Amino acid sequence: MNADEVIKKALRVIEEEIEGLKKLAETLDRDFVRAVELILSCEGKVVVTGIGKSGHIGRKIASTLASTGTPAHFVHPSEALHGDLGVISHKDVVIAISNSGESQEVLNLLPYLKMHGVPIISITNNSASSLAKYSDVHLCLNVHREACPLDLAPTTSSTATLVLGDALAMVLMEMRGFTKEDFAVRHPAGSLGRKLRLVKDLYHTGAELPVVGEDTPMNEAIIVMTTKGFGATAVVDNEGKLTGIITDGDLRRFVNRGGNFDTSTAKDVMTRNPKVAKPDELALQALRRMEDYKIMVLIVVDKENKPVGIIHMHDILRSEIV
Repeated sequence: MNADEVIKKALRVIEEEIEGLKKLAETLDRDFVRAVELILSCEGKVVVTGIGKSGHIGRKIASTLASTGTPAHFVHPSEALHGDLGVISHKDVVIAISNSGESQEVLNLLPYLKMHGVPIISITNNSASSLAKYSDVHLCLNVHREACPLDLAPTTSSTATLVLGDALAMVLMEMRGFTKEDFAVRHPAGSLGRKLRLVKDLYHTGAELPVVGEDTPMNEAIIVMTTKGFGATAVVDNEGKLTGIITDGDLRRFVNRGGNFDTSTAKDVMTRNPKVAKPDELALQALRRMEDYKIMVLIVVDKENKPVGIIHMHDILRSEIV
């Protein structure tokens, strides 16, 4: 088999799976809406179950749901029958996955689930199957053929199941109003979580914040800059609103202009209308602003333009968001 033939065979698999997804899209109807509504109204958690390849896909679906605002976890059907059924309550919703809809390990769970009034959403490729029949909501994959040359190994069907699970998770995510900040909370140790850290997670506030009034003598302003250790200070008016910033660079430029610190005040030296950050914006955005304007610090202001903190480029770099 030459290289062209290898590529051709690989493309056939991809194209067949794409075609399978198109057929899946054609099946989305009121049952999908009912599944979403059932999960949204759930007072407990979503329990996903499945055996074999369906189990592997189920684990991923449960993980995606859990990380995007829908409490969920995976329960292996065989383990469930040996004690793990205790984690499922009448407040939960079960998503049962079986391509044939006849996987005995999954069907064995039905009596317990029915007895305890646990709603069941099934995902199968057979609307006439036992699992589909005894489910409260059935989602059909509509896969006509596997991408496997023998039409045996779960390929198109497992891809379709995964995509259907993603569709459920993403719709639920939007309907719950799930935000980037919520995502970051659930991924504190990962690179995604770090990238989604906010300015308020990293900034210095309270007694650490260097701030002086416009009429503060420069000799005093320099002491504030030195003791706080950021090489900068915010400058505010009589209402406490930010009007400027003084940095080490401003001091040098003032001296080069022939300025005299002994007879000057903060407003004589400050840079007016400085670049700022907001507490709830991504720290990564603040870093990009620093890079764009070639500055090392940003004063963090509230909705009234009053300083509430200061963030240094080194604070962001130490957080390893880049």
